[in-house]
Order: sequence, then C-alpha cells, then structure tokens
Amino acid sequence: MSLTQDAVIEALRPVQDPELHRSIVDLGMVRSVDIALPNVTVAIDLTIAGCPLKVEINNSVTDAVKALDGADNVTVEFGVMTDEQRENIRRTLHGDPGATAGSQQAHGHAEGRAIPFADPGSNTRVLLVASGKGGVGKSSITTNLSVALAARGKKVAVVDADVWGFSIPRMLGIDREPTIIDEMIVPPEANGVRCISMGFFVEENQPVIWRGPMLHKALEQFLTDVFWDEPDYLVVDLPPGTGDISLSISQFLPRGELIVVTTPQPAAQRVAQRAAYMAHKVNIAVTGVIENMSWFTGDDGKRYELFGSGGGDELARELDVPLLATVPLVPELREGADTGLPIAVETETEAGKVFAELAELLDVTLAPKRRYRSELKIT
Repeated sequence: MSLTQDAVIEALRPVQDPELHRSIVDLGMVRSVDIALPNVTVAIDLTIAGCPLKVEINNSVTDAVKALDGADNVTVEFGVMTDEQRENIRRTLHGDPGATAGSQQAHGHAEGRAIPFADPGSNTRVLLVASGKGGVGKSSITTNLSVALAARGKKVAVVDADVWGFSIPRMLGIDREPTIIDEMIVPPEANGVRCISMGFFVEENQPVIWRGPMLHKALEQFLTDVFWDEPDYLVVDLPPGTGDISLSISQFLPRGELIVVTTPQPAAQRVAQRAAYMAHKVNIAVTGVIENMSWFTGDDGKRYELFGSGGGDELARELDVPLLATVPLVPELREGADTGLPIAVETETEAGKVFAELAELLDVTLAPKRRYRSELKIT
C-alpha cells in the first residue's frame, strides 16, 4: 500500500507551531507534500522570516513523517508566509481590533480590542503581585510562582508591568524577542511561562522616561495586542508603590487579586500595607501576603532571621488575609534570577518546595470558589 499525501498531512496534524500552540496543518503552514519513496519532501511556510524556532519545527515534522511506513528519507523545505496568510492567522486566533469593542465600557476599557481578562466570562485567574517598596524580591516571587504554577500543568502568562525596573524576561530565562504576526504580538516562552515586558522594546540600559498616558497605553497593548491564548493564570508583576501603573492595571483588570510581598522587617511591612490599601480603594481583592527573605539556613543547620521576624504574619493579620508563604533567603534564588534558572524548577530545594506548596495553595485551597476577599481594617 503506497504512502499518500493525505496520510502525510494527517501525520503532520499533531505537530504544533511552538509559539502559537496550534497544528501546523490548521494554520496553513504545510504548503505541499511530494512523495517519491523512500523520499518525502514537505514544504513548510514559516510565519515570519528568520523564525527562531525553525530547527524545532524541522525536527518535529521530520519525526512525524518518518514514523510512516516507507518514509525513510524526509526533507523539510522552508518558505515564508505571505502577508495575506499572516493576516488570516491573526484574524483566526486574535480577531480584529474593535470587533468586541462594545463590551469595553463594562469590562475594562481599551481603545480597540476589548481586554479579554476583564470579561466576567474569562476563565483566566489574574494575580497582581505588589509591594509597597522596592528591594523585597517581588519580581523573583512573580517569576518563581509562575514557574511553579506551570509545573502543575497550568497555562501561565506573565505581564512585567514594572516598566522602570523590568527584569522578568532575564529571570525566566527568555533569550529571544516576541514574534510579530500581522501586528499580533506572540510572547516568548521559557520554563512553561509566556511573558511580555517593556524589556523587549527598549535597550536594557536605556531608562523609560514616559509620562502616565504613554505608560497607560503600553500596558493596554500588553493586554490587548498580545496573543495570550486564554491562559489559566495571568500573573502581573507590578512596580513598587501605588502610582499610575498600579491604577491603570486596576482599571484594566478589575477581576484581579492582589498578592502583597513584604519582608520580615516591620518597616517594610508598614510600607507594604499601603499597596493593600490602594487595592481596597479601587475595589481589588487582596488574596494574601507572601513574606520573602524570611530566614537563612547556615552551614550549621540553624535558621538565622537576618531581617527580623513577624512582618508578614503581622501584615496578614492586619489585612485579615492568609499568610500564603514564607520564602527563605538562599543564594540559589538570587543566582537563578541572574542566570535565568528559576529556583522553582528545583522542587527538592528548600526554596523550591516553598514555591511548589505556594502554587498548590493558590491553585487548590484558594481556588476561586473559596477565594478570600479582604475586609481591610486600616485607619
């Protein structure tokens, strides 16, 4: 029985574009199949020239076709999609700007495409990671929490909204820029987490000197122009404090839950309280508190509380929310942030276990049906 083109197409159907997570057949990437056994040649049109995942696609296509009887030699020839093909992909996956604009006023205003995460029917859980001050490890918490949620099999996306101190791409280990398909931004992924950040659009050593309206628009584009593909979790790394960015995010994502990061120091705890108070003012739920840098375990096996103790627990009591986790201070946590190897990947380490337990707590115990809402008692 000879091998047919239809059989090759069906064998290729499970092969997905690594960025879009859709079948290359359904996306129209398979241009042709030529069979002259034992040789099979497959022509693939990439979404963009210079696709960074070309090698991965080549290997997946080759393996899928070689599994067929008689296809001993497989050649993959690459071309590039036309503008019309890219437009069709964007329309299919992301729709048209303004197509759902009628719901903007009610569900998170945006000037074009409605923000999907603001819709009451969205299944994406939005976690807003905040702190009152810088230097408490908020971005590190965001990164490792996201990786730990992804390790539970969840689709996780991160918005690095700390537009002045962007650091999430480096911490996640992302080494390439987003792909642009007909003005649809496809975020890069590492460790199971997709991410968008101001760091992709400015030089690393270039300061972002923007006024509020420009920042507001940039954040809007992060939420509307990016193909997020309905993640289970959207984790937003907010800048320290309670300025324009935090207010814009509360407007764009009214269904978000705030997680406040602090250190054991009473001074840090008091400043962190202001972030929770801001959430209360704009009607954002406060889900809980994470205390970072809680202790250091020395070579002698003893725990040393280098930054004092009790700040996270006291803040949680004041806000009437759970203390979600106490995260130890370990060199590997800092090293992982610098090298793009999040400690949450190493689930057997001291800090890795904490993040695994934190992800389970949020994903199971504090799932939406049992979600805490803060009744802040702040005077």
